[in-house]
Amino acid sequence: MTRSEVLRRVAVTALTAALLAGAAAPGMAAADTGRAAAGQNRPELQKATQAFVDAGFLGMQVRVHDQEGEWVGSAGARKLGQAAKPPTNGSFWTGSVIKTFTATLMLQLVAEGRIGLDDPVAGHLPELGLDKRITVRMLLQHTSGLFNYAGGELYDDGTYVPGLPATGDEWLANRFKSYQPEDLVRFALSKKPRFEPGADQNYSNTNYTVALLLIEKVTGHSYAEELKRRIVRPLGLRGTMVPGDRTELPGPHAHGYYRYQEAGRPKVVDISRQNLSLLAGAGDLISTTQDLATFTSALNSGKLLPAALLTEMRTPYPGGKLGYGLGLFVQDLGPGCGVVYQHNGSPPHGYGTLMYSSPDGGKTLTASVTWVDEVTRGPAKDFQKLVDTLVKDVFCGGRAGTTEDTEPAR
Repeated sequence: MTRSEVLRRVAVTALTAALLAGAAAPGMAAADTGRAAAGQNRPELQKATQAFVDAGFLGMQVRVHDQEGEWVGSAGARKLGQAAKPPTNGSFWTGSVIKTFTATLMLQLVAEGRIGLDDPVAGHLPELGLDKRITVRMLLQHTSGLFNYAGGELYDDGTYVPGLPATGDEWLANRFKSYQPEDLVRFALSKKPRFEPGADQNYSNTNYTVALLLIEKVTGHSYAEELKRRIVRPLGLRGTMVPGDRTELPGPHAHGYYRYQEAGRPKVVDISRQNLSLLAGAGDLISTTQDLATFTSALNSGKLLPAALLTEMRTPYPGGKLGYGLGLFVQDLGPGCGVVYQHNGSPPHGYGTLMYSSPDGGKTLTASVTWVDEVTRGPAKDFQKLVDTLVKDVFCGGRAGTTEDTEPAR
């Protein structure tokens, strides 16, 4: 592989993390009625939603809950070449948003005294051969140094080591492949760590796949069962599930796409069907804007964790550049706006998710965006600026700032 090819692959991987996420279609969908009606007259939110479509994204569904009530709306198209708008509470692949769910499950086990935040993980999962210095806390805050099996790693000396097919044409050819969590972790452990445990911070999906295995070992139940028992059923999340090897989204949903070249000709593939077992515990969740709003509000209002552990979750790693605590990004929007807690996400291609909350859970923003993706990520270059505007409209009364103010989605 030439150096230019390495740099291109690294750039794509970095942008995938930044989205941890085109054909434009005009028009704004009618907003939901009923209980959301009180907050419907929100032209600034309509404009910010439509801006995604105007920039080249295919479709967008947005849900905002604040002191004015609940606003829901969508822009663009549900499917390429059709006029129908995306459903305002349709299902979608959330990507890395599941990391906040995984961290919450783990911290609930900590609250019950079944495991400690600073316990060595190897003591619970000896069969994996993990470095004995890696703790539960290091997994949740991305400080373990474990190689990122999805996307690979660029080391400080300039060496790039690829991971499993997670983006681009290679992923497209393998998008229905089934993976086992243990195999994902063993692949990562066969590669050189990014750094010594606890020495630095680097976003790695491997951490959360190990966390999934740890949850299963401590509870004696599958991750999916624990998610249902501890979060989905108590909160009444009707559209949230771990898909396993399921490749289809349930019910109404918007479609994402991937564009590539075949024999010199462009081809577009509908990728609303894909197998996300590639990202076990780290990116394999199906949900809706309503369910994500319910979850992030409950979490930040203290309904899912004791106050001390919620504080741990919302405390960024000292000296880290991510602003990342334990499964949450801590984002300061600047003077007059304050802090929000978020975790955005994207499966490999075609879908992106937003999940934001105020510190008390009283104000939330959740959304899903779809687009015609490609190896260069298509309209994704404008993603952060558009997110910044939408977030500032919700949490700062429309005082949109610059892209530097906004932590990237992952």
